[in-house]
Amino acid sequence: MVTIVGVRFRKSGKVYYFGPAGLNIKKGDHVIVETARGVEYGLVVLAPKEMPEEKVVTPLKDVIRIATPDDDKISENNEKDEKEAFEICLEKIHDHGLEMKLIDSEYTFDRNKLLFYFTANGRIDFRELVKDLAAVFRTRIELRQIGVRDETKMLGGIGICGRPLCCHTFLSDFAPVSIKMAKEQNLSLNPSKISGMCGRLMCCLKNEEEAYEYLNSMLPHIGTIVKTFDGYEGEVQSVSVLKQRVKILITTENDEKEVREYPVKELQYDKKQGGPILPVGQTLPDEELDENAILELEQMEQSDLEDVLESEQEHYSGEEKKRKNNRYRDHKRKNDNRKFDKPNRNEKEGPEEQKSGEHHKKHYKNHSRNSYRGNRNFSKRS
Repeated sequence: MVTIVGVRFRKSGKVYYFGPAGLNIKKGDHVIVETARGVEYGLVVLAPKEMPEEKVVTPLKDVIRIATPDDDKISENNEKDEKEAFEICLEKIHDHGLEMKLIDSEYTFDRNKLLFYFTANGRIDFRELVKDLAAVFRTRIELRQIGVRDETKMLGGIGICGRPLCCHTFLSDFAPVSIKMAKEQNLSLNPSKISGMCGRLMCCLKNEEEAYEYLNSMLPHIGTIVKTFDGYEGEVQSVSVLKQRVKILITTENDEKEVREYPVKELQYDKKQGGPILPVGQTLPDEELDENAILELEQMEQSDLEDVLESEQEHYSGEEKKRKNNRYRDHKRKNDNRKFDKPNRNEKEGPEEQKSGEHHKKHYKNHSRNSYRGNRNFSKRS
């Protein structure tokens, strides 16, 4: 076990671990620490606590000191100067005619570096801009291109729920969000309905994933044959995940078809029937999407993963960056190998056809809609 404190450098930013160095540090204190980009002024959001060594990236750097009133004043002055630097940089961008959107500016605590965050489509040649900014501010200049999720996190806004965005208020880390999460929650696979202000899949899908996985595991799939407590046998027509109720098409004594609703606890069925490839619910006819919509969702998912793995790495050491790059390659290799490893379980094909390339081509489109499409090629943002 090792004792750590959690420090955050930006509002709703990532929490980084440091050693307390024997100091009497409390939650809410400001501290001075050394990071990969220099000396920084941060807020303690996690009081000293014991944590297993395998969960901490070693070697763990210690806190230099608890911030003094002079340090607080320096931080306040830096924030004022950042606003002026932002306005000056905007003018310089306009003068150079660069197609880039300036998001934020930030001084390091020791003012050895001035960072500007921006978004742009593709690469931007900002060498002349850096020269002009360095001549004005007389310090090291760094222009950092960020993703749309980080842009939204910095700027903030109001979500479709009517509340401030989670990423801007309390969400410190971005987690990869997949199309599979939307399917498990029986949501419409419409990019405009399940994407947030940043244009990526909504973080809300990740927040409720665990609950829906548990609830879905206790429900039969559409089309499953079940037996009811009152002696009827029928086919599952639809399910209510949150209510845990199932609508069954049964045949009464008069040979009439009738749909009845039962609690799932009152049903008997083979729980091993089927598998996790298809969602519990079903897509409504008026919500059928074409291949372009599926590709758009997959592109959002790819970009989402890239943004998560590349965001907020300015405080990482070289060893930490190497570890994250290895994780990135492992994830890419895993998904490349999943290209056609799960054929549609509703289709019964012979062994020869399953092994043939024609079988893969035949079910490629259905597989993309009915399962979590696995042939994704992740590439780092240039």
